[in-house]
Amino acid sequence: MKTLADIFEHTLQDVYYAENAITKALPKVAKAATDTKLKKAAEDHLEETKDQIKKLEQVFKSIGKKASGEKCDAIEGLIKEADGLMKEAEGTALDAGLLAACQAVEHYEISRYGSLREWAKDLGHDEAHQLLSEILDQEKATNNKLTNLAVTAINKTSRAAKAA
Repeated sequence: MKTLADIFEHTLQDVYYAENAITKALPKVAKAATDTKLKKAAEDHLEETKDQIKKLEQVFKSIGKKASGEKCDAIEGLIKEADGLMKEAEGTALDAGLLAACQAVEHYEISRYGSLREWAKDLGHDEAHQLLSEILDQEKATNNKLTNLAVTAINKTSRAAKAA
């Protein structure tokens, strides 16, 4: 990769792969979660992720490229970490760990979409810039929802279990 356009396209392929991998991981998170609000958050985010994949396909089209993914080692590692939690943790520890794993994914996505959005702007890809801005806003909102869930429910449940 030698140009901004090269890194833009590479990173776009990276997040396309990541979003598709996330659609396979989120049903497992929803099934493993014991907290109903966390279960619902995972289910809701699955639907949002499917919509984001469609938006990414529009981004590819808007820059004259075919939508394709390139293996993303970062998302593979984050999913592997969540898989490990599902095997090893239980009860409130499982929910707290799953929520933290989901936020790690959100933080990764926020960083990627933030870069992509700015690169699209610099490259003059106006439609891509708009679509990537929409996805970035959704990822930030999801992260805020997860933080709120952690603070108002999951972590309190963990503290109550520890005190008992």
